[in-house]
Amino acid sequence: MVPQVWKDAYRGMSSDNIKGLILALSSSLFIGASFIVKKKGLIKAGASGTRAGVGGYSYLLEPLWWVGMTTMIVGEIANFAAYAFAPAILVTPLGALSIIISAVLAYIILREKLHIFGILGCALCVVGSTTIVLHAPQEQQIVSVTEVWDLATEPAFVLYAVLVLMAVFIIIFFYIPLYGHTHIMCYIGVCSLVGSLSVMSVKAVGIALKLTFSGVNQMVYPQTWAFTLIVLLCVITQMNYLNKALDTFNTAVVSPIYYTMFTSLTILASVIMFKDWDGQNPTQIVTELCGFVTILSGTFLLHKTKDMVDGPTSLSGRFSKHITEEEDDEDGIPLRRQDLSV
Repeated sequence: MVPQVWKDAYRGMSSDNIKGLILALSSSLFIGASFIVKKKGLIKAGASGTRAGVGGYSYLLEPLWWVGMTTMIVGEIANFAAYAFAPAILVTPLGALSIIISAVLAYIILREKLHIFGILGCALCVVGSTTIVLHAPQEQQIVSVTEVWDLATEPAFVLYAVLVLMAVFIIIFFYIPLYGHTHIMCYIGVCSLVGSLSVMSVKAVGIALKLTFSGVNQMVYPQTWAFTLIVLLCVITQMNYLNKALDTFNTAVVSPIYYTMFTSLTILASVIMFKDWDGQNPTQIVTELCGFVTILSGTFLLHKTKDMVDGPTSLSGRFSKHITEEEDDEDGIPLRRQDLSV
């Protein structure tokens, strides 16, 4: 009787989940590698022209930079396609693997330092990702984009979307004018909230394209174009406020906070809209959450130690402000990128 219970609790990965997993892993590989290739291109272009950091655009004439950009585009396309085959709770957390790939390649190719705790962070990300992959829910069998629309218009998700939009408008019009340049959560909050809606729409568009390519045309449905419009609006808003966050605060602080909020809200939105956990028992759900927390721990550890060197370090000045990132204390990560005080 016990073996039957185990069999019911874990039925293996479906073919769609496997396809989504392969696409998500490929996406992380391409995106992680693209950062290194683009940086090599920037270094090469800066050696013979004006560096991008001081306003130069000589990198646009560097073929290596374009190879990196093309690699990133391929990775983003693979990530887009992954959502058409696998649930967001499987695809989204695997984005952390691109951080590992980038860190390892930077250590091998660019000879950048990788702290011992950074290696531990990479290991935690791998363990967490493996845990989620082994316990991820099965992808629903959807035969029309109208089914996705029906899921998106159910009361629970409509309530979630309304709350998200209300929160976004309140942050944009009330909090950002007052606290945008001092509180990182203002910009990151908008990016993450809107991002959770964009992923749901991306998944809908991906499903529509998958069905269309399989011979069932979904372009005739207005819902397909409605989801496409939502994707465009959400991505534009998301990129706008993410750029503001990166321009105002240190990247080492923005990246892990954004990853945490964006992934958490995306999983929540997917659970509400697609009911990912309906067919799972409490043990599987708790295990997935543990895997996600493990990935978060590894991501924070990797970002926190990426500029550290082995040996004693000082915590003084960790939150001190500097004029530019290049003048930061070598042992600390400032919250702000620029000193805006007069």
